[in-house]
Amino acid sequence: MRFAEQAVSTLRSLWRRTAGLPQDLPPEGEAGIKTLGPKEYVGGLWEEIGELQFRFLVDQGLRPEHVLLDIGCGCLRGGIRFIRYLEPGHYLGIDKEPLLLEAGKRELGADLLQEKRPELLTSGSFAFHRFSQRPGWALAQSVFTHLCRRDLERCLARLRRVMAPGGVFYATFFEAASPSQNPRASHSLGYFAYTRQEMEEFGSRHGWNPRYIGEWNHPRNQRLMLFRA
Repeated sequence: MRFAEQAVSTLRSLWRRTAGLPQDLPPEGEAGIKTLGPKEYVGGLWEEIGELQFRFLVDQGLRPEHVLLDIGCGCLRGGIRFIRYLEPGHYLGIDKEPLLLEAGKRELGADLLQEKRPELLTSGSFAFHRFSQRPGWALAQSVFTHLCRRDLERCLARLRRVMAPGGVFYATFFEAASPSQNPRASHSLGYFAYTRQEMEEFGSRHGWNPRYIGEWNHPRNQRLMLFRA
């Protein structure tokens, strides 16, 4: 057993070095979630950031009858508020970690889960087509901050195919002053930053009309982009 664990650790270290990731990052997935706990794994600041994203979208015009897709919804830091607010079946949440979704269901509670009927999907490949309806609103809070360019563009491309006409997609990102040398592979606990121009080009390339919003009072200084279908 000790030899197997050492082999896994060695392979993980080699992969991080190849991907350009820091060697001291906590592990992704089940091991990381069990080590940090679901709320810390998604970044903590549970109440503050949960309320921030909810209030922002409501101020932008989100109404209970709208359909919202929450990308990287995790353990429902913002999702709990959106699910309570939206009409039954109008919340679509997607995350690649099933343990986070299960933790979110526990936070939500069985009664609200049954009453509001959110669609919660496990996917690490942005399989938005598996949802039962097309969203008119979408949010990626602290998702692009962990994605390499390839995966970021994959998200934009696949979301564009399912978005309702005229739909809006808000995505946070860390803003770089100049094109940065991000790691070559995405990591849920890694740090990735892009320039405003890069973000605009990513959106335009995949059929979006991008608009830079910038500052929106995020406690970790994440900036905001709007992509309109």
